[in-house]
Amino acid sequence: MPQISILAVLVASVSGFMIGGLWYSPVLLGKRWQREAELTDEKLRQGSPAVIFGGAFVLSLLASFTFAAFLGPDVTLAQGAIYGFLAGLFWVSGTIGVIYLFERRSVGLFLINAGYSTLWFTTIGSIIALLS
Repeated sequence: MPQISILAVLVASVSGFMIGGLWYSPVLLGKRWQREAELTDEKLRQGSPAVIFGGAFVLSLLASFTFAAFLGPDVTLAQGAIYGFLAGLFWVSGTIGVIYLFERRSVGLFLINAGYSTLWFTTIGSIIALLS
């Protein structure tokens, strides 16, 4: 297994929260996402924030760690960004797309979530390249 920068993995993981916080906020796509996902304000208040955010952070760590292992230590910034973009667009968004087809989810919801995934993985790749 290649050498993995724990700092790069942590920063890449936190980037998912920062990008997601803005992407899904009312300032950008939050209200549209909420409507497309059929989530009411009341439903969003349900559940444990510790479980939701804690689970999301653990999954972010795993995604960032795995992508760092995939990229390896000698990746350039351009390669990290391009590979992240391609992984987000085709691996992650492709998977989301297949699931959404069977769940009969809207194209709008797909575009919102696929856009986030693509931007986030582009960022993960870039951060790992910069900090490795």
